Order: sequence, then C-alpha cells, then structure tokens
Amino acid sequence: MKLWVLRHGEAQAHARSDAERELTAHGREEVLRSAAELIGQPIQAILASPYVRAQQTAQLVREALGFEPQIRTVPWLTPDSDPQEAARHLDSVDNLLLVSHQPLVGNLIGYLQHGHLRAPQPMGTASLAELEADLPLAGAMTLVSVKHP
Repeated sequence: MKLWVLRHGEAQAHARSDAERELTAHGREEVLRSAAELIGQPIQAILASPYVRAQQTAQLVREALGFEPQIRTVPWLTPDSDPQEAARHLDSVDNLLLVSHQPLVGNLIGYLQHGHLRAPQPMGTASLAELEADLPLAGAMTLVSVKHP
C-alpha cells in the first residue's frame, strides 16, 4: 500500500471561519508543483477535508493528474481531527492520497511511522509525504519521502 499525504497550499489569513479560507495565488502554484510529483503514481482515490482550502487543493491535483474519480470528502481530515481515528479509515484503498491540514497531517505521518504521537512530521504548505507498507498500521509504515514545493 502507498499513501500520499498532502497539506493544502497557502491560504488566506482571514475569512468568516477557518473552514472558509481559500487558497491564495501562491498557494495554487505550490499545489501544482506538488501535484507534478504525483504524475504517474498509482493513486486510486483522493480523500479530502471538507474545508475550502483542502477541497481547492484536491481539485487542483485531480485536474493536474487527469484523475477521473470524484474527490471523496471525509469529516475526519480536518485540522484538529484525531490521527488515530484517521488511521482507522485508511484500509479501504491500496493507493490513497489524503489532502488535509496541520496539525493533523504531521501527527498522522508520525503516528503511522512510529506508532505514537510524540514525533510529528514537519509539513509546510503543499508539502507532500509518501509512505508505504503492507498495511496502514500505526508504527508499520515507512516514510519514503517528503517533498516541499
């Protein structure tokens, strides 16, 4: 199984709510640079946070890759979601792209690598991490790479 974890691109500093913050022009450029790293990868599904900036990020990646299936929006990928709960949802697809936020992405990557929440992975805007393992279990995944746009 391969898992890619993408943090959304740079977003506006202010909006009516955190969930409504949109990508900036710079954030869109960052996302497109990260999307280029995914060309040719065997992604079977894209799951994204319901927040606007994550939805915009996922859609940019989908378009850049020519990925036909729809983006699946899931409530367990918001910034403050529980990484342990998120990990329980990862066994449904073999090659999966998650689009989410800090602190969740860093905590989830650390949890999948180390089996605990004490060593989160630093992730800037539009940073892309690739992990792999036979099964997406806590402490059983290997961090293959982290790329920053």
